[in-house]
Amino acid sequence: MGLFGYKAKELYSWLVSQKKILVLDVRNDKDFERFQVESPYPFKMLNISYYDFMELEEESVAKIPWNHPIRIVCAQEGSAQYVGEILVKHGFTDVGYLAGGIRTWGNLLVPTLINPGEAFQLYQFIRPGKASCSYGLVNDDEMMLFDPSRNVDFYLQFASEKNCTITATLETHLQADYIAGSRAISEQTGARFYANKNDFQGSRNKYEKINDKDIINFSKTGPEIQVLYTPGHTPGSTSYVVDKKFLISGDTVFIDSIGRPDLGGKAEEWALLLFDTMQKVINLDQNLLVLPGHYINWTEADKNLHFALNLAAIIERNNDIYGITSKKDFITFIKNNMRPQPEEYATIRMINANLEQVEEEQQETLDLGKNECAASTYAKTHG
Repeated sequence: MGLFGYKAKELYSWLVSQKKILVLDVRNDKDFERFQVESPYPFKMLNISYYDFMELEEESVAKIPWNHPIRIVCAQEGSAQYVGEILVKHGFTDVGYLAGGIRTWGNLLVPTLINPGEAFQLYQFIRPGKASCSYGLVNDDEMMLFDPSRNVDFYLQFASEKNCTITATLETHLQADYIAGSRAISEQTGARFYANKNDFQGSRNKYEKINDKDIINFSKTGPEIQVLYTPGHTPGSTSYVVDKKFLISGDTVFIDSIGRPDLGGKAEEWALLLFDTMQKVINLDQNLLVLPGHYINWTEADKNLHFALNLAAIIERNNDIYGITSKKDFITFIKNNMRPQPEEYATIRMINANLEQVEEEQQETLDLGKNECAASTYAKTHG
C-alpha cells in the first residue's frame, strides 16, 4: 500500500474503534498546542514539524515507529503529502494523509441518536474538533436544528437522508467561539430562525423573537419545545425543553462546570444573571436529560459516546458550583476563574450578528480550535 488520502470521518472511526494507528501531526508547535486531534480513547500521536522533515530528514524519520500505520495531519494537506512521500521512500507501507487538512477535522460532525425507540428522533451532532454539540429534532418529515455550525452542507445532506425538510433553526445564544449556521440554513431552506432579542437585537439577522415559556411546535403532532430563558453566559442565553424530557442547554448547563459569564466584558453583571439562572436550574425537573452545547473533554461522554446526563447527576457532579449560596461568593468564584478570551471571539460575534462578513478562508481560520466557554478551574488552568 502506497501513500493515500483519508477523510476526517475515517480518522474518527479509526480512533473510536481503537485501531492501532499513529497520528503524525506535522504542523508547528504553536498550532499543534492550540488545536489537535483528540479521541475518546488513548492513541499514539507525535508532533514533528514539516520543516524538521525538510531540514533533518533522517533524524525525523528515525523518530517514527515501524509497527503502526501512519496517519499524517497538517494545516492544508500539502505538507502531510510531502512528509508521507518521504516515509514511503524510507519503506513505510501504510501511510495516509488527511485530505483537506486539519480544517476538515475541525468541521467534522458525528451524528448519534439520543432517544432510540421513540416516535420522534433527537440527534446529537458531536463536533470533536470544537468539543461542541448541535442537535437535530426529527418528527415525521420535518427537522428542527439547535445551534448548528457553519457546516451547512452536512445538515442539508442529513435532512435529505432522513427524507425531511428543515423547518426551524434555534439558537441558544449569540455564539462567540464558532461561526453559527442558522442564518445560512434559514436563507437556503426558508426555515424559521428563532433567537432571543437580548442577544440578537441590533444584529442584521432576520429572526423570530422568542420569550420565556414560549411553545414551539411542529406543523403536525409531535414533541413540544418549550423556551426556557437562562441568561448569564450571555444576556439572551436560552435553553429548550423538548417533550418535557430533554434540556438542550446551550452554554448554560454543562456536564462539567457552567457557562462562563465574562466573555462580554461584564463579568460581575452577567455573573449575577447566571447566579439567578442557577437557582432556576436547581428547581427544574431533576430527571431532565441535559444535552449541552459544549464539553471539556471526552471523559464527560457516556458509554455510548453521548454527551448527556440527567440534571440531578450534573448538580451533584458540580456541587462546588451549585453549592454556592451567596451572590458575593459566586462573583468571587467567577473572578477567580477568569482568563483571557481568545482574540477571535470578538470577530466571531460580529459575524454571527451579521454585522461583519469575511472570506471563506478567514472563516476557516477563525473557526478552528476548542471552545473556551466553561467557567471552571480546569478551564483556567488548561485554557
